[in-house]
Amino acid sequence: MYNVSRGEKRSMVRGVCLRVSLAVSAVSLLLALPAGAQRGREAAGGEERAARAMEAARKSPLELHAFLERMPKGADLHMHLSGAVYAETFIADAAADNLCVDPVALSLVKNVGTTKSLPPQPVCPEGAVAAAKAMNDFHLYDGLIDSFSMRSFVPRAGFSGHDQFFTSFDRVNGISKAHLGEWLDEVASRAAAQNEQYLEIMHTPSFAAAAKLGREMGWAEGDAVDQGGALRTGPNARVGEAQQDLAGTDRASLGRMRDALLAKGLREEVAVDRKEMADAMADRNRIEHCGEARALPGCSVTIRWIYQVLRAFPPEQVFAQTLLGFEVATVDPDVVAINLVQAEDRREAMAEYGRQMRMIAYLKTVYPKVHVTLHAGELAPGLVPPGGLRFHIREAIDVAGAERIGHGVDVMYETDPQQLLKEMAERHVMVEINLTSNDVILGVTTNRHSFPEYRAAGVPVALSTDDEGVSRIDLTHEYVRAAVDFGLTYADLKTSARTSLEHAFLPGSSLWAAPDRFDRLNAACAGTVIGAEDPKGGCLQFLEGSAKAAQQWELEHRFRVFEANLPYQNGSPEP
Repeated sequence: MYNVSRGEKRSMVRGVCLRVSLAVSAVSLLLALPAGAQRGREAAGGEERAARAMEAARKSPLELHAFLERMPKGADLHMHLSGAVYAETFIADAAADNLCVDPVALSLVKNVGTTKSLPPQPVCPEGAVAAAKAMNDFHLYDGLIDSFSMRSFVPRAGFSGHDQFFTSFDRVNGISKAHLGEWLDEVASRAAAQNEQYLEIMHTPSFAAAAKLGREMGWAEGDAVDQGGALRTGPNARVGEAQQDLAGTDRASLGRMRDALLAKGLREEVAVDRKEMADAMADRNRIEHCGEARALPGCSVTIRWIYQVLRAFPPEQVFAQTLLGFEVATVDPDVVAINLVQAEDRREAMAEYGRQMRMIAYLKTVYPKVHVTLHAGELAPGLVPPGGLRFHIREAIDVAGAERIGHGVDVMYETDPQQLLKEMAERHVMVEINLTSNDVILGVTTNRHSFPEYRAAGVPVALSTDDEGVSRIDLTHEYVRAAVDFGLTYADLKTSARTSLEHAFLPGSSLWAAPDRFDRLNAACAGTVIGAEDPKGGCLQFLEGSAKAAQQWELEHRFRVFEANLPYQNGSPEP
């Protein structure tokens, strides 16, 4: 799974040495200063100068945004592809697919056929109109954007931001997966424009056959052992409390179910999923002319997949899909991890949480090289009973072995939160922080957010977007929000960017000598100027052998360029 071709390794390092990625990114706009001026700025201390420039920009949110948009940001590790695409793209794709629109519900619906005309036109169900009509109907177009996103949303009785957010995904169902490559181009191009270099994108490939096998097999009720070692028996111990139905999660029962699913042909869907993602990557590369002299900026962004599993379904279906994800990640180097998705407060997700954690724990023993990052603690008081806030993050880490946690908002409501934070810091379990998403879905922001508690406890954190299309944001927006709402400095944001690549699921050793310590290089590069354009000798060999270290070196190179080439302020260079 983790083998990266020698050509790919050389390509990554060559991008550092020759500034290939910088030449096609927005940062290239900053490289017009004379060489002497560049050297002078480096001598003055790049990071200190950048810190002063950011503090000066705080007086204006617009200036702060402009500064942070150019800043190197490393990776976005928490991004759902279906939520990262902007509504305008979905409307155009729906028109191209001859879909229809319910103008009252403002959602997409399938046509009941197409005309024999050229080009064919959709025949829509009663009351629906062709999606293409939105292109010439401002009110319909505007309404669809609002329906497919959080734009203009105002909560009303019985319908919250949480409801609008998750319902928006249902409203765009039916668009062909033939557009996946176009969507990758959109998110990669947006990332490149903000000086990002690496994305781990969550996606749910086809799993219909696996789900069918799971449904046919049903759930085998076996024994289950809780963390204390006592057998759980009897009827369901219910939703929102730590005592849940764990029947069938003993190793023997899960092993029998895995063997049966594989015997019935579950692996046949692995090739289908791999092709779906490979075709999407190939389409993205074609759209962006990657590898050609006319390559577009998005080509500078490296993309890997995280296999999404839908958690709000019966246990037999969730197990079958999770097993499929582990099988795919084992053989496909572009699929780097597994994650469970859908609203964590859904009845099924709450009722089955403990069982799902034990499914993953078992599969990790069978597929030990597959990484795990989990949505856990994307909850707030009132959304679920108090007991539902007490154990999700802990079980994701201690039971399922999650290496990263997505959201983690309710950590201070967990049983013994200080001990949990200490454990996360000691084990270097990173939290993917999604400020805007937590605001619009959970209503959690500023002094109600756990972000400061994580930082104070020394838990590694990195900013990410979650669903930037639905939220109508980008990663720069999250950097600005962190600076304004939580007072993060340039050094803090630089640490977030470094942390993102430190915890990326890329193969190879880290550039840094110690986990989450960004003050000493790996011995292989000791003595080399960090982020130099042309690393040599043992350092170059090390970078060629580690995809992770190569990306980290590229980030340091981008920081050197950014900090040495900040624009003039007030008409003259900053002293």
